[in-house]
Amino acid sequence: MDKKRITVMVVDDSALIRSALKKIISEDADLEVIGAFSDPFLAANALKTQLPSVMILDVEMPGMDGLTFLNKIMTQRPIPIIICSSLVSEGSDTLAKALSFGAVEVIQKPKIGTQKFFEESKIRITDAIKAASQAKLSNLKYIRKSSERFVPPPRLSADAVLPVSSHILKETTEKIIAVGASTGGTEALRIFIEQLPIDVPGVVVVQHMPEKFTRSFADRLNELSAVTVKEAESNDTVLRGQVLIAPGNKHTILKRSGHRYYVDVIDGDLVNRHRPSVDVLFRSVANSAGKNAVGVIMTGMGDDGARGLLEMKKNGAYTIAQDEESCVVYGMPKEAVKMGAVDKILPLENIANEVLKKTAA
Repeated sequence: MDKKRITVMVVDDSALIRSALKKIISEDADLEVIGAFSDPFLAANALKTQLPSVMILDVEMPGMDGLTFLNKIMTQRPIPIIICSSLVSEGSDTLAKALSFGAVEVIQKPKIGTQKFFEESKIRITDAIKAASQAKLSNLKYIRKSSERFVPPPRLSADAVLPVSSHILKETTEKIIAVGASTGGTEALRIFIEQLPIDVPGVVVVQHMPEKFTRSFADRLNELSAVTVKEAESNDTVLRGQVLIAPGNKHTILKRSGHRYYVDVIDGDLVNRHRPSVDVLFRSVANSAGKNAVGVIMTGMGDDGARGLLEMKKNGAYTIAQDEESCVVYGMPKEAVKMGAVDKILPLENIANEVLKKTAA
């Protein structure tokens, strides 16, 4: 019996982008385009007679913008929706709205230039569609509402942070927290990071997300959280009370110089079909921090991070996986568990507390 194809509807006002997306999707035997429309009104009319497995939706369109259409769909007849945007950053407000309205993924528009760029776009887009088709929308709704009343404690002033950084340089047993996530991870990370206190050991995160959007994502989390959240840059010191988010389209690795942990942001090929790759981060943490690290693998499709988490565990780190019930897509944690890389499996809302227990002095 033939495997049922994942059906896709494309909504974008650019004929060039619609054509490129249709070409990418049609070349994958598991995917099928059932409609490509230039504006939300045409798409809305088509939705009356056919419901796709996944919709790819542009942000800026005439008549009705993509965010308004996204909100209407998710409040009336929810389906997995991928926001497709250009390289130009629309800012944290647009990203925050897309995620809060229920977007499962955010991807870049296909790069039409060189063959390598197009092939990488093809990998990322088809993977995003397949992941979105498996998303549990009920979990997205749950995690968005789970901390609506959360009021973060006051942020430390810049002066208050300075003594913490000098403490890091003196202590050889300073803990490091490494986190990897993909589909559903943007909101899962929000829940996790909002629970972190201002003196938490330094955190480094890989979330599969396009370049430019990682900075907007970091800025959004920085506003919501007690800790400082920023997009990682090469030579950033890993500090207490700070979360570093790996920039999109770059790998981020942890290094150590004497008593100082810092990150390096580098180019490189896709690893496990991703850049940044969770495996790349986790393996560097295994080598640089060993038993002083805690590793967390969250919701996402595929197996990126599973091998790296196993390497962390073998080097003495404590490892945690998000449980199936709270994942939007139970792929990456599932693979890590199957490999024997996980010390403890926990629901999303309990992960931060477990991390804090294991990193307590």
